[in-house]
Amino acid sequence: MLDGVQPRPRTRVSAGQQVELVTTVEETPLTQAEPIPLEIMFEDDDLLVINKPAGLVVHPGAGNSGGTLENGLLHYAPGLAAIPRSGLLHRLDKDTSGLLIVVKTLPAHTRMVQDLQARKITREYRAICVGRLTAGGSVDAAIGRHLTQRTRMAVNPRGREAVTHYRVLARFPHHGFLAVRLETGRTHQIRVHMAHIHHPLVGDPVYGGRLKIPAQASEALSEGLRTFRRQALHAYRLSFEHPLSRATVELTAPVPDDMNQLLHALADEHLSGEKRAPVDFEKMRWPEKNRDSG
Repeated sequence: MLDGVQPRPRTRVSAGQQVELVTTVEETPLTQAEPIPLEIMFEDDDLLVINKPAGLVVHPGAGNSGGTLENGLLHYAPGLAAIPRSGLLHRLDKDTSGLLIVVKTLPAHTRMVQDLQARKITREYRAICVGRLTAGGSVDAAIGRHLTQRTRMAVNPRGREAVTHYRVLARFPHHGFLAVRLETGRTHQIRVHMAHIHHPLVGDPVYGGRLKIPAQASEALSEGLRTFRRQALHAYRLSFEHPLSRATVELTAPVPDDMNQLLHALADEHLSGEKRAPVDFEKMRWPEKNRDSG
């Protein structure tokens, strides 16, 4: 209502007029507990750390009312219903695997949120990108909604600050194996930033563009790239202070089989004959001399 009268559509409002709005509050359905297998990497009275598989949605939403990580957490620990977002401190995309922190008590949740905002939690990923990177670096570029495709994110000067650090762990002729650290935590941040510098993640259906098979690639590598159906991204390491004891907690989750198989296919293509030797990608670490706090 505008000054007690129902206005016509697109009626302009002037200073001093009284606007009355009548709204309908829709009830948000409660997330239901479901018995979903969880790989628990750490647990005490205050925290859980989960190793999420690729393909598992974190929160219920449009098209995913059930079968999510949150459903499984509520079945495993019903008390999480009293914690914001069922204790999930951060999130991973459906097809990104790896470590997630779940907070079990309100005091611990308050402290962990403060630490996350203060950038005291180290989140390190493993990724396989398209193109040969000669060295590591950082991407400092704000991220916001894409101007025309609202389901996508994009580098946007009007967006929120976003900083990503990356280091090259292994180089292949047309790809790279990366360690990536987040200084901020924007939606799709690593995927957007790597595409922004023209090195999108292998298998990324949104930001990766058309599949590119390198010229002269073997049948094994060609098949490995064709059948890799998700972004090659894994939340590999977490390091943080326990919210109550303040002791350092450091956890890693091994690179999953699908990424490991693709890495070995890339290595076998690159190294041949006498040069070929087993490569242990799990032993590759962030270079200490270039260590960032991100």
